Amino acid sequence: MHHPGTTTPDRFPAKDRFADGAQYIAGRLTRGTSGRTHAVVNPATGEEVLAYELAGPQDVDRAVAAAREAFPGWASATPGERSDALHRFAAVLAERAEDLARAESLQCGKPLKLSREFDVPGTLDNTAFFAGAARHLQGQSAGEYSGDHTSYVRREPVGVVGSIAPWNYPLQMAAWKILPAIAAGNTIVLKPAELTPLTSLMFAQAATDAGIPDGVINIVTGTGQEAGEHLVSHPDVAMTSFTGSTAVGRRVAALATATVKRLHLELGGKAPFVVFDDADLEAAVHGAVAGALINTGQDCTAATRAYVQRPLYEAFVERTAALMETVRLGDPFAPGTDLGPLVSYAQRDRVAGFVDRARAYARVVTGGRAPEGDLARGAYYRPTLIADAPQDSEVVQSEIFGPVLAVLPFDTDDEGIALANDTPYGLAASAWSRDVYRAHRATREIRAGCVWVNDHIPIISEMPHGGFRASGCGKDMSLYSFEEYTQVKHVMFDNTAVAAKDWHRTIFGERR
Repeated sequence: MHHPGTTTPDRFPAKDRFADGAQYIAGRLTRGTSGRTHAVVNPATGEEVLAYELAGPQDVDRAVAAAREAFPGWASATPGERSDALHRFAAVLAERAEDLARAESLQCGKPLKLSREFDVPGTLDNTAFFAGAARHLQGQSAGEYSGDHTSYVRREPVGVVGSIAPWNYPLQMAAWKILPAIAAGNTIVLKPAELTPLTSLMFAQAATDAGIPDGVINIVTGTGQEAGEHLVSHPDVAMTSFTGSTAVGRRVAALATATVKRLHLELGGKAPFVVFDDADLEAAVHGAVAGALINTGQDCTAATRAYVQRPLYEAFVERTAALMETVRLGDPFAPGTDLGPLVSYAQRDRVAGFVDRARAYARVVTGGRAPEGDLARGAYYRPTLIADAPQDSEVVQSEIFGPVLAVLPFDTDDEGIALANDTPYGLAASAWSRDVYRAHRATREIRAGCVWVNDHIPIISEMPHGGFRASGCGKDMSLYSFEEYTQVKHVMFDNTAVAAKDWHRTIFGERR
């Protein structure tokens, strides 16, 4: 079936669309100058989608210069003008929704129905939200706090923002970083993951076509070591926003600190899924499978550690394994596919390594291998359930980032909450109970930036997303995110003609 807005009934013509290059600087596509090329590969088949020239430090310098040049004009636009531009942007994105969904599925391997029903609609909703938020760049009302002086607080844009986005949700992560920054009057240079640049480039092109000025949004597609580190270290970049692993986040923080930049970090997660003995077992089983397998488990909020109170434990393990076995792996563009491949063969092998090592100390109940047959040529891995792993084992403590769920029993409520908190991470969690007091206790005592009750995964534009501890600092989405891309200025007026003289006399004494 050919969907409206699709350029081809089966795939996305990346080689034609990006024939001019995979860098987007000052409103146009251009080629990278690093002297090296990189291939975007369809992880479902191993076929090359696009070969492009990587960005080097010179490209980063050009992009930052374009953003710096565009900043005064964009920052001085009224909130209403920026809001109108973002509303036009949302309309252009809506017209291109099918192409965006197809490009996202092609480069990531995620099922087309996930791109159509989650990634693209979420991006459109974020764009509409920040179009409205742009009109709410508010300071504080005036007041007389010191004698004959009036004070007020202004919120102003920070300047040029340098952002680095991951490969698991390329379109949504581009939106989460670009939208609050430009809504607040900043300009931005975004480095997407070199594996998955297509939809970030399309997002920037749509902004230009909607009338957002050249240089407000720039995309440089290069490696983290070369383009990413140069962007974070650049003296003309005022703020760094990074989403990725905690290990790389530490490196980004060190580089940003050296030039005293504002820092926003959304890092790894190891979300606990706590099932109390009064929970609706069937709801919890379905929630665990959906929460663990969304985007083939490549989601830092995915359910990765299920703690199940002892009376429900064996039934939960049995039913979760049975439900996992019904999940259909297949071509991301086939209507019946539930689960696509991992983003790359290297990521599949990394996930397989965790599971293979776990066989020495835990029970692999289902999955634990790559599929055979036609799917063997892709980076597929079967949904995997691991039971009875020790709390200090790597499958419980480390971020696997694949379709793997570890299940452990607990006895008392105190123990369940303590186990949920017993990793370095604190991005997301869920608690499953029919007792409102039990649920409230869990939401209060589990240390995570988001705690769902009787659900796992949903996010909304109006609410913040971001973690505690090793999961980073700062928030995406919501007005909390919007305000992070501003700086606060105190303005004070002398309301008398003689106050300055009086102040001078107080400090320095009488002068003729």
